[in-house]
Amino acid sequence: MINANLNSCLSFINSQSAPTVGRPAGVKRAVTISRQAGCGAQSIAEKLASHLQQHSPPGQATWTVFDRDLMHQVLADHNLPGHLEKFLPEDRVSAIEDTLADIFGVRPTTQTLVQQTAETLLKFAELGSVILIGRAGNIVTAKVPHVLHVRLVAPLEDRIERIARDDHKTLAEAREFCVGEELARTRYVKTYYNADINDPLMYHMVINTSLLGCEMTAKLIAEALLRLP
Repeated sequence: MINANLNSCLSFINSQSAPTVGRPAGVKRAVTISRQAGCGAQSIAEKLASHLQQHSPPGQATWTVFDRDLMHQVLADHNLPGHLEKFLPEDRVSAIEDTLADIFGVRPTTQTLVQQTAETLLKFAELGSVILIGRAGNIVTAKVPHVLHVRLVAPLEDRIERIARDDHKTLAEAREFCVGEELARTRYVKTYYNADINDPLMYHMVINTSLLGCEMTAKLIAEALLRLP
């Protein structure tokens, strides 16, 4: 699985760095998606990539979605072993655990790993034609002018039903997952970026996916991206 994900990342990078002779330069664009658990972010991102690809000029790099596979690329970028992926959760890590790991040289500190993640996010955003899900991508790329920042939200009960259906969980398990993920992502952004993930001013758009559905949400984001100055 790791090799497959790395191949996907490398394929994207190679397509972006391919010679541009005979290709229209085009305008670089990228999207960051911050999401509440169970909003359908992955499905929306895939529909968005497909829609943008259909409306891209000939020769432009393939639109690519980076979510969990982003962490494989972070490890590859910084020559880190694959087992460190488990130390890259979208959550804060215990200060005691971090200190002991640093003292005994078990792994880089979480702050270092977060910094390396940010570097990879920024690299991809600057290349363009990417949809980056999570990891405070909107904050990391805030000064990159061609990036559109989106926040996906939905009522908790709707998100619970989606998780239970898609991930074959009981409603109780889905509720626990949604609440736990939300707390984890909130802690991650607050701990490492001193920001509030729910602050609407950090995004170009905040969309209720329960009201619009995945297909309409993807089209709305695409339209906004194409109109980005």
